[in-house]
Amino acid sequence: MSDASPQGVLVCDKPQGLTSHGVVSRIRRWYGTRKVGHAGTLDPMATGVLVLGLGRGTKLLGYITGVSKTYLATIRLGSATPTDDADSDPDLFAEPAALSAVTDDGIAQGVTALTGPIDQVPSAVSAIKVNGQRSYARVRAGEDVELKARGVEISSFTILNTRYSVAEGHIDVDVEVDCSSGTYVRALARDLGNSLGVHGHLIALRRTRVGAFGIDDAVTIPVDLDAEAPPLTSLAEVARSLLPTVHVDAAEAKALMQGKIITTQRNPDQGDEVAVVCGDELVSIAAMRAGGGLKSQTAFAIDLA
Repeated sequence: MSDASPQGVLVCDKPQGLTSHGVVSRIRRWYGTRKVGHAGTLDPMATGVLVLGLGRGTKLLGYITGVSKTYLATIRLGSATPTDDADSDPDLFAEPAALSAVTDDGIAQGVTALTGPIDQVPSAVSAIKVNGQRSYARVRAGEDVELKARGVEISSFTILNTRYSVAEGHIDVDVEVDCSSGTYVRALARDLGNSLGVHGHLIALRRTRVGAFGIDDAVTIPVDLDAEAPPLTSLAEVARSLLPTVHVDAAEAKALMQGKIITTQRNPDQGDEVAVVCGDELVSIAAMRAGGGLKSQTAFAIDLA
């Protein structure tokens, strides 16, 4: 029997002030289903692309989470906050002379130093787990949390505009960042300010791309959730954007869903993951085995009748 509940992926434009979980709650009500998840948390102050999976679409979220992302951000030099962004009040301030000494060349050099493969220490007020508990929860409980640096890739870090308001105690730098999964843009703001000796934090953040999903693909969540919900992107279409695709017939699809190994004329490298599609339906995420065999890793129950 086919499942009539919503199945697919939705790209939404997260509004400011709403948590990612809050978006999930609204989408559950909008589509009338409980099975909704998201790929890659956005902080409440941030806006932009948030990819959600509904029904069997939740099985694809792990593949979407690991893709590269693009952000537009505004970095404020001259002060720091406990959260490295505007969700908390500044508690450290630059010396006026140090801020006055900041130049376009100095900012550019700082940005260059933060481009490419870097080791980044995430903000202590983050969702990273420390001994099974979120880091931000430990900080809010009064603990001093020091997270380990981890490698990330900043493929592009571009300065778009710089506004000097030294008399008011800050310099605002608009930037665009292309980066790997796991990058904290607010940590880039913190580290740029520290490299210039003036502190720094993030005052605006908008995610414009998650892998192949851009802001132009995103829908706005209405205030009135009685409005008609837009169609979802099919699982097969999403999987094709993430992985190489192998097409199979109904008999092969059924065998895969039963845990059997099938052969394919396509010859990806051994161990490669592929999206297996039957017609317009995503059957499985499968792995190539020695000799051309294909073994399902994540099955998507479909009606082959």
